[in-house]
Amino acid sequence: MPIDLDALRRHPDVEGPGLEASDAADRLILDEAAALIGEAGPGEIVVVDDSYGALALAAADAGARGIRVHQDLVTGERALAGNAGRLGLEGEVRSLPLDSELVAGARLVLMRLPRSLDRLDEVSQLITAHAHPAVVVVAGGRIKHMSLAMNDVLGRSFGRVDVSRARQKSRVLFARDPAGAPRASADAAWPRSTRHDDLALTVVAHGGVFAGTGVDIGTRFLLAQLGGAVPDAASAVDLACGTGVVASWLARARPALRVTATDRSASAAASARLTAEANGVADRVHVTRADGLEGLADASERLIVLNPPFHSDAAISTGIAAHLFADAARVLAPGGELWCVWNSHLAYRPLLERVVGRTRQVARNPKFTVTASQRAAA
Repeated sequence: MPIDLDALRRHPDVEGPGLEASDAADRLILDEAAALIGEAGPGEIVVVDDSYGALALAAADAGARGIRVHQDLVTGERALAGNAGRLGLEGEVRSLPLDSELVAGARLVLMRLPRSLDRLDEVSQLITAHAHPAVVVVAGGRIKHMSLAMNDVLGRSFGRVDVSRARQKSRVLFARDPAGAPRASADAAWPRSTRHDDLALTVVAHGGVFAGTGVDIGTRFLLAQLGGAVPDAASAVDLACGTGVVASWLARARPALRVTATDRSASAAASARLTAEANGVADRVHVTRADGLEGLADASERLIVLNPPFHSDAAISTGIAAHLFADAARVLAPGGELWCVWNSHLAYRPLLERVVGRTRQVARNPKFTVTASQRAAA
């Protein structure tokens, strides 16, 4: 009997009503790829951006062996491991970084279509460069998150792109024949970089990281206020760092400062490292892929800076921000401060007051609010 995908868990990611570990798109991908899964030999199946393990574990349950998996979020990777353990399939899947080893010689790639076209482009280029020439990509998603531009992106890396019929508001794209694709230009290579002279920063980004090589307006508003943020701190933390803009800006603005940058996204952490290198501060910016501040000790930091995300996969959830606020409260030393920028309509101030401590408004414009929340002295 096939595994019950409804029994999978998202833990340690945010769980709650409306936040499921699998959906109709996973089931459609698996049904459309069933024959290909059955034909694949050991080590020939790769799974990319499988949120919590539904694709990889269903393929393993169907008899596939040596499945290589890449999930961008460390929480997704851990959820896969937990679900595999509960199902007795932990020996059949192996998590790897997004690099040539992941896709080398692959004949079948199962993937959830990312929301970012840049992410789809980077993954597609990697597959065409290193997978078997006969590779088939079966990529699906919810129709509301898909666009015709996805077909165009795949068409730049594959000679043939086909589309399934819709089912339960989901659809699948099939990509084949990498040798028949147009040759990519050098400008299309990943990662990419952009110089921002107004900030005296170069931003380097892999596909799919929030804001790419740009600097979003919320972060810009936050940077304009950070000059007065705990000016005598010897170290700081850029929590949910994205491309590492805040970490590198702080390190350049304060030459004696040591900065820890952390993000649960592998592509964000890799981008932040490259951004620090591009700005000559890699010796003082330590980047780690982690779930929040799990690597930092209690009451150890005087300054934490955060531009909190509010998406969990495709779902909007304030639970992510609450989790990050609680982690910041744990790590802040008595008297230390969490500087945070947020969309004003989210009204995070009462939550910050309750979870972290006394919170003051530093600045506000028509869209964003910057606050500083102080951890109470012991």
